[in-house]
Order: sequence, then structure tokens, then C-alpha cells
Amino acid sequence: MILFVRDLTVIDFSYLCEARGMLGESYIVDVELHGGLDHASMVLDFSKVKKVIKQAIDQLVDHKLAIPALSSMLRFNNDNELSTLHFDSARGTIQMAAPTQAVVAVPAARIDEQSLTEFLQQKIKPLLPAHVDKLVLTLRPEASSSFYYHYSHGLKKHDGNCQRIAHGHRSTIQIYTDGMLAPRLNKYWSERWQDIYLATAEDSCDAAALTYIQAEAGNLCFRYQAEQGWFELTMPEAHCEVVPCDTTVECLAEYIVTELTQLDPTKQYKVVAYEGVAKGAIATS
Repeated sequence: MILFVRDLTVIDFSYLCEARGMLGESYIVDVELHGGLDHASMVLDFSKVKKVIKQAIDQLVDHKLAIPALSSMLRFNNDNELSTLHFDSARGTIQMAAPTQAVVAVPAARIDEQSLTEFLQQKIKPLLPAHVDKLVLTLRPEASSSFYYHYSHGLKKHDGNCQRIAHGHRSTIQIYTDGMLAPRLNKYWSERWQDIYLATAEDSCDAAALTYIQAEAGNLCFRYQAEQGWFELTMPEAHCEVVPCDTTVECLAEYIVTELTQLDPTKQYKVVAYEGVAKGAIATS
């Protein structure tokens, strides 16, 4: 017997890639459980599927930075309270210091749908009843014909896991000019923010202000104290955009509207900015 749950949850996270640097990603998760029936004539109660599997996914990967533990480009140290990493990508060196709960080391040379799926299945299967013979997870991006971009960020004021300095999303964007969809502007912003790290200006610091990592030439530095602990990050300058606001989706939508209005104040703009899948904010001029 196969029990299935479509759209169980969405994983919003970032990961390190040797070619593209740090990428924000959003995966929709589908689940199949293969096995016999229990005393209630079920493979597993749907409420338990949601509770056990979704909770495990949230704890393992969601709103974390996933790192390829077997990559030769990675140097990683975990002292049970603070994790530090140094990663050499084709776009430059990325370094981070953060509480250990903000990082997940995946035993693979690269992070992709396959390696992350295998990691999650291996970790979650032992949590299921013995009569469940097989767990099949499917990770998939949102099907979309619209423009989108991958971005990473951190929200130090957030009281949940969004405060982690390196987590992210794959996000659709829809910009309207005078009530009409504007493909040229959508293309421009999706390319401008493709594989970007969006940082808040007040989180910027000099290299000398970092405690646990050392910045290399051409890198921007960021640090902040949040409820979960102390965070530091260095990123190649070309990999970042520093904005004068928090990087919540509300502020980012408003930021885009402000930028557009400064370029042409004669037009009316509407920006529909997504934060991952099926959620976001709308700002208008």
C-alpha cells in the first residue's frame, strides 16, 4: 500500500555551490509512504505524517544554510555551539560564523535535489513505524512561467528561524507599470537579484570588527546579534546588494517601488514580491 501527501511543506533554505556561490532555494515537498496497514487500517494517520515528517524537515533543513560536507572547497568546523566555515566558489570566498543550529552538513560533494532528498530520507525513515517499509520524498521547485530569482538573507529582528544570517528563497516577481505587466522590468530585477545575497546596510561592518572569521580582499562583511546567537558573514562584493532597509519581503517590495519611481516618477508601479512559494507582499507607488 502507498500513502501519499502532496504539498506537505515548503523548504526555504540556502546552500553553497562551487559554481554559483550561495543560493537561496524553495522546494515543495511531496511524500509517499510504502508499507502495510496498522491496527487502524492505515499506513500512517495523516496527522502524524504532517507532525512527524514536516517537523523533522523543519528541524533538519528549513531556514538553514546547507553545506556540501564532501566538497574539497569547504573548510568547516563545528564546536557544538558555534560553526565556522570557509568555502571557495567560482564567484569568490564565502565565510560564516553562526550558531550550529543555523547550518546543516549534507554528506555529499554538492547540494542538489537528489543529495538533499537522500539525506532527508535517511534521517526521517527511522522516525516512522516499523510497518512503513519505504519513505519516498520528492523535492520540486514551484512550477512557474513568471520571472524569479534566488536570494539569501538574514533578519536579525525576527523571533524565529528567519534571523539566521544565511537562509533564502526562490522567489517569483511581478511588476506592473500603469496597470500593465512589465516584462522588461521583471526580467531586469530577476537578473539583478539572481543568486544574490541581500544585506541590510546597518548589518555591514569593517573586517576588523569580525571576531571568528577573516575577510578576504573584495569581500563585504556583515555581523549581528540575534536571539539565537552571534552571526558573522563575508561575501564577495559582486555577490551582494546592500539595501537601506530590512530584507523582509515587505521592505523589498517597497524598495523596488522606490527605485522604479526614482527612475520615472510619471508612472504608477505595483510590485508583487514573493518570499518563496505562495506568500509575499504587494507595494504600490
